[in-house]
Amino acid sequence: MTIFRREILMDTMKSVAEWDIIIIGGGATGLGIAVDAATRGYTTLLLEQEDFAKGTSSRSTKLVHGGVRYLAQGNIKLVKEALRERGILMKNAPHLTKNESIILPCYSWARAAFYGIGLTFYDWLSGKLSMGNSKLIFKKELKRRLPTLRDASLKCGILYHDGTFDDARLALNLAQTCVENGGVSINYCKVVSLIKNEENHISGVSVLDKEKQKVYDLKAKVVVNATGVFVDDILKLDEPNANSLIRPSQGVHIVLDGTFLQSEDAIMIPHTSDGRVLFAIPWYHHVLIGTTDTPLKTHSLEPRALESEINFILKTAGNYLQKPPQRKDVLSIFAGLRPLAATENDLDKTKEISRSHKIIISESRLVSVIGGKWTTYRKMAEDTLDKIEKRNMLKGKPSITEHLKIHGFADAGSPGPFSVYGSDADRINELIAANPAWGAPLSPDLYINTAQVIWAVRNEMAISVEDVLARRTRILFTDARIALCLAPIVAAIMKNEMGEDEEWEKQQVDHFTELAKGYMLE
Repeated sequence: MTIFRREILMDTMKSVAEWDIIIIGGGATGLGIAVDAATRGYTTLLLEQEDFAKGTSSRSTKLVHGGVRYLAQGNIKLVKEALRERGILMKNAPHLTKNESIILPCYSWARAAFYGIGLTFYDWLSGKLSMGNSKLIFKKELKRRLPTLRDASLKCGILYHDGTFDDARLALNLAQTCVENGGVSINYCKVVSLIKNEENHISGVSVLDKEKQKVYDLKAKVVVNATGVFVDDILKLDEPNANSLIRPSQGVHIVLDGTFLQSEDAIMIPHTSDGRVLFAIPWYHHVLIGTTDTPLKTHSLEPRALESEINFILKTAGNYLQKPPQRKDVLSIFAGLRPLAATENDLDKTKEISRSHKIIISESRLVSVIGGKWTTYRKMAEDTLDKIEKRNMLKGKPSITEHLKIHGFADAGSPGPFSVYGSDADRINELIAANPAWGAPLSPDLYINTAQVIWAVRNEMAISVEDVLARRTRILFTDARIALCLAPIVAAIMKNEMGEDEEWEKQQVDHFTELAKGYMLE
């Protein structure tokens, strides 16, 4: 088994004289590029300044989709590409993905006809990778499938299929897939400067190991800037006067108890006051509702929901659910920033900006990837490597990721507490068999046990309580108050496993306590 431990990978990082490719950024874009590069046979290093998927890539709507909204905008090329990539991801990571039936409630027969035609075309665009045909469902069946839906003026519904997934777990599994194929993926390594040769071409990076507070100079033939909303920050390391390429747009989600939906079907609300669609999706026995599209002028690692966004989601959901959700019902709230490739004319209309990706190579040969979305991460990576090879920056080798099984690959079986671990679930159960006490739940409300925390430290490069409760498990995102209660327990387990002291334990709890406040409504 390939070792996925930070200290070992750090040693490898320091031992390589020159990398073929260094990727800055451990979100969907960077991880996809790292997997593609490693499987093409290049010496590959990925550096993430925080934890894998710390930013936008753990804060999505959890959809693997073509994008019904983009179809309405007439962007058929993007939808067709995304539907193909949806099918590829569902095949390559069945342990993390799910065929989700989504129902669009219709309050007039004219609307039903309009949506029915559009979704039939959506099905047709998916071709052989279709996940099921859309269909009309009448009010009686609709009420059976969605018992908490308000039925005043309700005529019927249109049911169609898309995918849902665990975004942070996919990011982690991609980092592991990169390592399994000879690459190196490391978290908590921040690129602080770019190194240039006598021709003023990028020839490497200086990176700060945030754990040891040491800086290393690393050589590379190619450096890729895949930092999402932080793309401009890296561009300015290359050229201080560089124009901004990113216009961040904030998307907010709230999480409620599953009783608000009481269904395995999701709901899509096609028309909202801000012009977006709104989804209510069953996720880890809860219901996730979102999203918004708010233009911002700044970016951060921990964006916060605006009051206007909170009110918009609660009000819109309340128009469709029999029990309108209140602030006190919100178990967790989180915001993510979309790294949109915008022009000056787009700055205040982010919902109209194309989600297509762009690959830009500067005069210094810094490769920057902007835009895109989770569903098309693999195609973005393939296009990036193809463009690098076309520019003769690396020797041409074909991509093999279309049929590459992602770490943890396992045919979807019966749902259980370890289902998202895929093939790793057996090894967690082995830990419990050897140490039965490790299998006891740490909380009566949400399933997490000592074995999962130990596994995250030993095999998933988790080095903080946040890593475990936010991304190795999703408890911070499903119930922030329970996560807060679990923080001292998880910190104590990690302290013993990692050989840390009580001061480390206290700092971890203090940090997580402050973090969790941002995921709760007063």
